[in-house]
This record gives sequence, C-alpha cells and structure tokens, in this order.
Amino acid sequence: MADSGGLHRWDLSPSEAIALQKELAGRVVIRPLKRLPAMAAGCDAAFDTLKKRAFAAATVYRAKGLELVDRAAAAAELTFPYVPGLLSFREAPALIEAIGRLAVRPRCLIVDGHGLAHPRRFGIACHLGLLLNLPTVGLAKSVLVGKYEQPAEERGAWTPLVDRGEIVGAALRVRSGVKPVFVSVGHLVDLESAIAIVLRFSSGRYRLPEPVRAADQLSRQLARSGDVNATTQVTTVVRTRGRAVKPPSHRRPPVVRGETADRSRANDR
Repeated sequence: MADSGGLHRWDLSPSEAIALQKELAGRVVIRPLKRLPAMAAGCDAAFDTLKKRAFAAATVYRAKGLELVDRAAAAAELTFPYVPGLLSFREAPALIEAIGRLAVRPRCLIVDGHGLAHPRRFGIACHLGLLLNLPTVGLAKSVLVGKYEQPAEERGAWTPLVDRGEIVGAALRVRSGVKPVFVSVGHLVDLESAIAIVLRFSSGRYRLPEPVRAADQLSRQLARSGDVNATTQVTTVVRTRGRAVKPPSHRRPPVVRGETADRSRANDR
C-alpha cells in the first residue's frame, strides 16, 4: 500500500474517511505561486472493476513546447468502495505509487478531479497535494458542488464556481468554443495561480491540458488491456534527460515492466 506520509492509514470505513477529510481540510494551504512551474505532472486513474484494480498514470510535461519528458504507471487493488466525494481513497494509493516512480520530480501536479470544489473542501487534489507536499491543482470535467455562469467563448475566459456563498473554483474555457473545465485549488496555490497553470500547460487544441490528457490516455490503455500480469506492474516507461519524447499513442500501449505496485495486498474526486 502506498505511503500516506504518516498522515493517516488507508484502511478506513467511509464514515472514518469523511471525518478524516474534515480534519485534513484545515491543513490545506492557499497561497499564490511566486512563479509558474517549468514542469507539471498530470495525474489520472482508470479502473478495471471486474478485477478490482485501479490503474494510475503520471505524465510530466515541460511548459516550453509542451514536451513530454517522463511518465510512469502503477496499479493497486481496489479496497475502498465507490462513495461520491471519497474517490481519493480509491485512487490515491495507486497515484502516489505512479508519481513516486517518476524519474523527473514534478514541481506541480494537475489532478483529474476536484480540490476545494468539494462538499468538505477536500477533494483528491487537496489530498494528494497535502500527502506529497506539492503545489496541486484540481481539474474536473463536471461540477461536484457549486453553481457558475457560462464564461465567454474565448480561451482563457472564466467565471467563479460558487458553493454556499464561497468561491471554490472556476469554470475555465481552455479551448475556444468548447465546454469549460472546472479548476480548483488543491494545495500550495491560489485560484489565480491554478488557472494560470492549467492554461500554461494547455495547447488550446483540446479541452484538457496536455499532462492530464496524456495521463488519461495512459491509465485507460492500462485498464483496457485486461492482462493483469502485464499491466499491474509499475515502471517509469519513459526516462529522458532534456530530450522530448512522443506522447502516448492509442495504437501502441506503453511497455510496462518492473515490480507490481502492491505485491501482497491487494482505493467522487
């Protein structure tokens, strides 16, 4: 099981997990970044519900040229039930394994899921940011809590996402004329910094920023493969030193080799 940095154990009941979220929410730090990161990792996970496995991917991109410089994958047994608002307890162990196997340490995480835009102000982006002590941004494709006005159609336009009178995120147009995504603070950033990071790592050709888009592709490839022996293993599948590599392809799954993410045991955003 992935290390939680001594903050908590993972074998919790849903009621214990909710209580933990309420406790840890007070530790989230909201502050502007002094400078935007040169590299960021996108994080996402997919599931094989029949085999009860979570497949996580982390992909590191350089802002300059939006070049992929590293990626890693991990898998872990699903031991926590699906409960809306508690998805981090299903995904985080595998995601932490994947991030820990990157050869290039990212300066920032962009997590497919919510941060403060969560009923208890502690979505998966807050959870991962706190556990890893990294600036973290939540980026979701749908709203979990709050209401918003549609932003203007051009790229970069945004409007506040408001829940119970509090601004918890932003509806951000990453690609002109395409549905907005929902950005929120995870940890060690403020909302304006979070929006700037998402735009910095977006080409404008897609709805999602490149690191999250690549992590989504890789995690889905692993979950679709259906070969547990081949895909429950963990490795850094690309390791470069200042050299760009091609993004993951839908046609040729990545080579994954190494040790299993969890040998003996076998977790809404």
